[in-house]
Parts: sequence; C-alpha cells; structure tokens
Amino acid sequence: MLTEVTTELDRRAVPVSLFLRPRAVPASRALARWVRSRLADGDDVLIHGYGDPPTRSLLGRRPEFAALPAHEAGLRISAAIAALERAGLRVPDIAGFAPPGWIASDGTLDALRTCGLLLCADGARIHDLRTGTVHKAKVHALGGGGSDRAETVRCFAVLLAVARAANRGAIIRLHIDATQAGRSGPRQALLDAVDVALEAGAVPQTYRQLDVARIGRARGLVQPGRAGPAV
Repeated sequence: MLTEVTTELDRRAVPVSLFLRPRAVPASRALARWVRSRLADGDDVLIHGYGDPPTRSLLGRRPEFAALPAHEAGLRISAAIAALERAGLRVPDIAGFAPPGWIASDGTLDALRTCGLLLCADGARIHDLRTGTVHKAKVHALGGGGSDRAETVRCFAVLLAVARAANRGAIIRLHIDATQAGRSGPRQALLDAVDVALEAGAVPQTYRQLDVARIGRARGLVQPGRAGPAV
C-alpha cells in the first residue's frame, strides 16, 4: 500500500510528491484527510489529469492532455482544481501538474500558467511555469506489470539508472503508482533506489522545493505515484 511506502520514506527523511487524480479525492474523505496530513508534514501535491484513466484498446488512445488546445485544457484543469477545493485543497496547496502518460501539449502548458499553477512535470522535463526554466529530468518508474522476471529486470534497470544519474549529479525522479506500491518487488526497488541516491549525496526534495532548495552533489525527487482509492 502507498501508506507503507510513505512511512518508509519518512524514516529516511525523504519528502514525497503525491499525484492526485481529482475525481478520486472528493469521493474519499479518508483519502482527503490523509493528503492534507501529508501536506502538513512537508509533502506536496500535483494534479494528475482530470478524467478517468484511459482504457487500453487495440486502437490505442492518447493520454488525456497530450494534444489538447489551451481552451479545452484550461476547462479540465479548472474542473480539477475545483474538485480538489471541495476536498479542502486550495491552489496554493498544489505544487503543479503531472500529465497522464507523461505528455503535455503546448496548450496545456499555456492553460496551466493561466490557472496559476507553478510547474508541469512531464516524462523527461520539469517546466517552471513562472520563469520558463526547463529542468531535464527523466522519470524512473517502478512496476508496470508483466511477468515476475520482467518486473525484476525492470526494477534492476531502474537501480542502475539511478546510480548513474546520482553519480553525475542529475535530478532523480522516482515514481511508483499506488497500484504498484502494493507489490513487494516494485515497492522494495523504490526504497533501494532512494537509498542508492542518498548514499551518492542526493538532496531529498519535493517539486515545490526544486527552485529554492540548496542543491548538493546530486538532486532527488520522489513521487509515490497516483494517490487513489488504493491508499
């Protein structure tokens, strides 16, 4: 469960960035209370899309914000903010936006600025929407399904990639979905990757802290994934 991951990260003094799908939060008072408690402890929150996750099909389907123009993206982002406000979260509580599928259109970036959000974290970059600065930072995602052997290979590959990134002082973004956090393999791989980064001198921080934190030999961000009913 995601709470087990955050407990282990708390022991390491590593803050987390929670990705919230807004429709899930007002439906669960317990989840909303838990998210607010995490904010009080120094974590932050990013909006993770608005609509339901896309279902897989033979024809495929683009992620929700991958190709939206600014007007339509703005409507969805405004609706997402309103949903979180009903759960007791305000715009100042929200650090930014993480698009489903890790892809955000230029129109989405424009809409996020208009809505007053601070940053957008896609699959390879972190966009500071106030200054226009773009930080190169690939996401290292744990889990993903498949056979146990394939999962083990992917987790090991993430550990190697994190070690290389930490040694060259890069921003390290670790991500685990709430559904994968319940699996012992991906969960342990995430914690091992955090330990590898910390041993290499990474400075734990949330997205909100990225532009103000004192940067050491390496930089780190931990994203425990989408907080949903699985928490």
